[in-house]
Amino acid sequence: MSNVKIPFMDLSAQYAAIEPEITSVMAEVIAANAYIRGPFVEQFEEDFAAYSHTNHCIGVANGTDALFLALKAMGIGPDHEVLVPAMTFVATSEAVTMAGATPVFVDIDPVTFTLDPDAMAKKISPRTKAVIPVHLYGHPADMKSIRKLADHYNLKIIQDGAQAHGATIGDTPIATFGDCTCFSFYPGKNLGAYGDAGGVVTNDETLAQQIRMLANHGRKSKYDHEFEGVNSRMDGLQGGVLSVKLKYLDTWTDLRRTWAGMYDNALKDLDGVATPTMSNGIGHAYHLYVILAEDRDALREYLADRGIATGVHYPIALPFLEAYTRMGHGHEDFPNAFTVQNHALSLPIFPELGEERTLLVARAVTDFYASRSGNA
Repeated sequence: MSNVKIPFMDLSAQYAAIEPEITSVMAEVIAANAYIRGPFVEQFEEDFAAYSHTNHCIGVANGTDALFLALKAMGIGPDHEVLVPAMTFVATSEAVTMAGATPVFVDIDPVTFTLDPDAMAKKISPRTKAVIPVHLYGHPADMKSIRKLADHYNLKIIQDGAQAHGATIGDTPIATFGDCTCFSFYPGKNLGAYGDAGGVVTNDETLAQQIRMLANHGRKSKYDHEFEGVNSRMDGLQGGVLSVKLKYLDTWTDLRRTWAGMYDNALKDLDGVATPTMSNGIGHAYHLYVILAEDRDALREYLADRGIATGVHYPIALPFLEAYTRMGHGHEDFPNAFTVQNHALSLPIFPELGEERTLLVARAVTDFYASRSGNA
C-alpha cells in the first residue's frame, strides 16, 4: 500500500464532475452583476427551503453568523443561558457569546455523540432560554426528547445542521424539528460553496423576516433601517454554486452511506475499534465517519505512513478549551465528551471515495491492530 494516496476529502474530484454547470452559472452571475444577494441567492433560498421542507431560507455570510442571527432574532442576549453540547466545533458556543448570552455545556450521548437529553435536563435553569442541538458528524440528535424538554421549559430550539445536510429523522428532514435550523455551506461540507456561506431555514415567517433584516443592516429597503443590524449576506456566486450542487446532494449522500456501510461491515468485529452507531429511523448524512479507536494517535500515524489521510473531530471538547477556562470545568464534568476527544478518528469519506479505496482504508485499520497483537 506504499504507493496509495487516499485524501481525507477530494473537492477537486467533485468539481471535475460538475465543472460545466459551475462554469456556466458563475458566468451568468457575473454577466448579471448579481454579486450580493440578488436572483441567484433568491433561487437557492427557494430551492433549499423546499428541500428542507420549510417555508423560508435566509442566505447569510457563513454558518457562525446563521447561529448568531437566529439567537439575536429570538431576543436572546445578556442574562440568558443557552445549552450547547460539549462536543462540537467552537462556532456553536461562540455564537452564543457573540449574542451576549452564556453558553452552558451539556455532555453528549456516548453512542450517538449528540447532546444527551438526560444531561440537558440537569442543566436547565431559570435563565435558560434556548438549546442548540448539534447533529454531529451528520447523525441527528434525539429531537423527540429534546423537543419534549424544550416545550416543558419554554425553550427555543436552534438546530445546528452544519454537518447534517440531507440528514433525516424518519423520512423527514431535520429542519422541521426546531424553531429554526442553521447551516454552514463551508466548502468542505456535504453541500459546500466555493467560499464562506451559511443559511437559516424556518417555518416561522416572523422569525425569518427578523433574521433577514438583521443580516442586511436592519433594513426593509435600501435606506429604510428599522434597527441596527449587521452585514451578513450570501453573495451571488455562492448562491449559484449551491443551486447547482443541491441537485446532486441526495446522490452524494447515498454514496456516503454506501461507503459508511462498507466501513461498518469491515470494522464491526475489530477489537480496539467502535464503529458509528445509527439510531433506529435515523438517516445519517455521514459528513464524517468517526470511529472510536484505542491508541488513536498511533493508528493515525500508521495510516499517514501508508498515504491515508485522517482527521480528529475534535481533539479538545469545548469545555476544556482555553477559551472557556473561566468556567472552571474539569474532565469529570463531561466524561463522555472527554472519552470521545481522546479516541475519535475520522476516516476518509466523500462521494468520490469509491469501493476500492474504502476497503483499502478498512484493511489498513485492521492491519494496524493485527500487527499490535502479533497476528499480522
